Amino acid sequence: MKLVQITDLHVASEGEFTHGVDVRQNFLDILAAVRSFSPDHLIITGDLAFDTANEEVYRWMKAHLDALGIPYAVIAGNHDTSTLLAKVFELEHLLDGEDLYYRLDLDGQPLLLLETSRGTVSASQQAWLAKELAQLDGPAFLFMHHPPVNGGVPFMDVNYPLRNMDEVQAILHPHPHPVYVFCGHYHVEKLVCSKNIIVHISPTTYFQMKWHLPEFQLDNTKIALREIILREDGALESTVVYYEGNKT
Repeated sequence: MKLVQITDLHVASEGEFTHGVDVRQNFLDILAAVRSFSPDHLIITGDLAFDTANEEVYRWMKAHLDALGIPYAVIAGNHDTSTLLAKVFELEHLLDGEDLYYRLDLDGQPLLLLETSRGTVSASQQAWLAKELAQLDGPAFLFMHHPPVNGGVPFMDVNYPLRNMDEVQAILHPHPHPVYVFCGHYHVEKLVCSKNIIVHISPTTYFQMKWHLPEFQLDNTKIALREIILREDGALESTVVYYEGNKT
């Protein structure tokens, strides 16, 4: 099974200032790249909106995603509002209060899509996650916006971490199999392992930042996607592919 993950698209309203980056063209270009990979499913892990949730932006994105002809799933990031995202993408039946999280079964493989738009994993979602993991007799595959571990990116780890990651790790660490996590939020490419948790932090379609500095600093405006292949022999392949971004 082949998946593609994209994250942190930060699509703005037409004409909105986006620090010299043409985020709308970046989105269109990354969708063209996704099409060339012919994945079984596309998963978007949050921050669809530039700064704050915007219904017009979501509807513009949905129209292009629907035209792509590839099944896709979305979850919210900290710049999104899950209830509005669910309304536009017709996922309101999956809402738990203001949280949008759900299980996606693809070719017999369950994928767990989590809600972290407010910087935490809610108590009800934690209970759901524990129940879902208990039913798995093998590796778990999680998609979320925030990494559930510190990513080794000082600016983000200090200022914008998942605030209750200890509670989430207490659920994930006892799972007797690997827990593969695919996320974004940090605007870098990173691989971080904590016991059985293997976290793939994916770069964005907006800009990448310098990962090693305590203050924010732009690194480059390349854009990226992640190809994920779950092989029949049980192996996992994960590859990040970069493209040139667009400037206004």
